[in-house]
Amino acid sequence: MSELNYLPAVEVLRRFRDKSLSPVEYLNALVERVEETEPFINAVAERLFDEARAGAKMAEDVYALRPSEARTLEGLPVAAKAEHPIKGKLFTDGSLAFKDRIADVTHPIIERIIGAGGIIHLRTTTPEFSCAPFTHSNLWGVTRNPWNLGFSPGGSSGGSGASLAAGTAPLATGSDIGGSIRIPASFNGVVGYKPPYGRVPAMAPYNLDTYCHDGPLARTVADCALLENVIAGPHPLDVVSLRPKVTIPSSFEGLKGMRIAYCVNLGNWFVDPEVEVNTRGVAEALRAGGAVVDEVSLGLRREDVARAAEIHFSAIFGSMVGLVDDEFAELLTPYARKFAAMGRRYSSPGLFLEGLELEAGVYNVVGPLLERYDALICPTSGVPSLVAGDDYVDLSRNLDDLGVEIDPIHDTIMTIAFNILSRCPVLAVPSGWASNDVPTGVQIVGRTYDDATVFRVGAALEEIRPWGYQHGRYPRFIDANGVAASAAS
Repeated sequence: MSELNYLPAVEVLRRFRDKSLSPVEYLNALVERVEETEPFINAVAERLFDEARAGAKMAEDVYALRPSEARTLEGLPVAAKAEHPIKGKLFTDGSLAFKDRIADVTHPIIERIIGAGGIIHLRTTTPEFSCAPFTHSNLWGVTRNPWNLGFSPGGSSGGSGASLAAGTAPLATGSDIGGSIRIPASFNGVVGYKPPYGRVPAMAPYNLDTYCHDGPLARTVADCALLENVIAGPHPLDVVSLRPKVTIPSSFEGLKGMRIAYCVNLGNWFVDPEVEVNTRGVAEALRAGGAVVDEVSLGLRREDVARAAEIHFSAIFGSMVGLVDDEFAELLTPYARKFAAMGRRYSSPGLFLEGLELEAGVYNVVGPLLERYDALICPTSGVPSLVAGDDYVDLSRNLDDLGVEIDPIHDTIMTIAFNILSRCPVLAVPSGWASNDVPTGVQIVGRTYDDATVFRVGAALEEIRPWGYQHGRYPRFIDANGVAASAAS
């Protein structure tokens, strides 16, 4: 591992500009790291190294000969979630059913990254159809968490989160329909942003699905803001994309004068004691930073959130997976087939209104709270991790050490409430580590369309309570037996 692998993106760009680091040298360090780590984590769906090297050489010439022409991301490698199509490249959705399909369009956020001088050097793995909070598929195999290879990096942007944690990319793209940016941010100890609906352009027809969000992942808050500012803004092919463009500031005031609420379980989600301790540690850090921080009781019911989400998914996302299942059932993963079955189960037209009523009820709880507080803090996931390679089709798990039986997904993951509250921005940041060496995280939830505040809170927290990468703690690549792999060197 080179010291270059974990440099913040803003620092890499600064060094490109002052010519103390060349884009070619930096890309080579990332490529070398990919070759070191991929045998362990399997986070890369496609290597684009030849194209990336050509782009790095062009960027090097820009900095040397025409520095005033350098664009925002000039020469900076970015990992792209394989769900984001690139014209002329494979577009498989992580499924054997589409293993040979080629994209005929490029996703708007990829266009913007390339237009800003960024270089797509690799594409990252997802679960099949990006329909799970873990990452493995029949097409790509099992993607593992760099902090502990026995566990998943989360999903569906799991390959992006794992690549950031492994030091193979400084920035990565993600998408989030039920927590797919925020869950990998938590499990990998990185930063992820679910922008408010319409802030970042998406592709039809899912741009019209209010649960859907495309957004950035990074290792620092500033780096996350850097990529968000590149990809955000109105787009001529996305009718819901918001104008004018909103830009995240490059610096913030501290926390003085802010009122922040925190809730450990949102109502009745299960929360592991280690996650609770780390969440309370975040609250104490914010209080030490000058904010007024109050613990609140929200009273959301996970049963209502889950039913609202299932009704919503059945109408759009689930029905798409169901159509593929009808034709290619024998090729699909068990979890994708279960997702398709959910879509069929909630097919009654009368349920749509019930779903909307349940969704409105969620905001009836959270909306008034956010009138009294600038932001809400809660865990991203109530459990520190999910087991790598488990389909979680039989969802009942007995946690012997805690003496309880839970559904490790629906009873613990707290992200989907904020897909229902799609206009609320959510920044996911690390909160600490669990005893299995896997990171934990919290969500910073803001008022509708108040992007800047969640970044303000995240930046302050990062300064008060820096996470691993800022003080030399990197993944150890331990296996299920706690034995360190050579990639950690």
